[in-house]
Amino acid sequence: MIRYSFITILLLLAAFVVQQFLPAFTGLHHSRILLVQLVFLCCAVTVGQPTMLLLAFMGGFLWDAQCALGPHGGDPEVYTQQVENLRFGYSILLFGGMGVLMQGIQPLFKQGKWHFSALLTGIAVLLYLAAEYTIINFIRGEFVLNPATMRQMAWTAFLTMLFSPLVFWMLFRVANLCDHSINPEAGRKRRRPR
Repeated sequence: MIRYSFITILLLLAAFVVQQFLPAFTGLHHSRILLVQLVFLCCAVTVGQPTMLLLAFMGGFLWDAQCALGPHGGDPEVYTQQVENLRFGYSILLFGGMGVLMQGIQPLFKQGKWHFSALLTGIAVLLYLAAEYTIINFIRGEFVLNPATMRQMAWTAFLTMLFSPLVFWMLFRVANLCDHSINPEAGRKRRRPR
């Protein structure tokens, strides 16, 4: 269990590195694959609550650090629409909220129904983006929601969700290598004689 939890932390850190090299899909309203959020969500449903909270803290802290370092609002070449006055640490709360959502569906995951968790990753990413956009608009003092922004959030959530089976497959492989069962009830059902 400890080895598996440690490896999930390493996977989250590796996702931050890989995220830097993922391009935006210009043909799909500049949507992106949010690999960090995806890895966090998939790990959150496979670990206990203390580990999930640690992952949420690390993920949110590093996400804010990545966006806050350098010029205000991030590198102007990467972040074309810079955000003003967002406080450091808001992402920790958003990551925690996504993690609690995934922990709520953990009983289904433990029964071997990981498909629901894969679908929920897309919903959680969409809620994350909507919450982040709402916070930004609240700080700016105006609320503008245009169809292009809604399409960008929807495509980002959808593209991120498409890669969740790959991340779950990787987590199942890691769990097998660590002799850790992330869905013990499914294993018991397969062993029962008919």
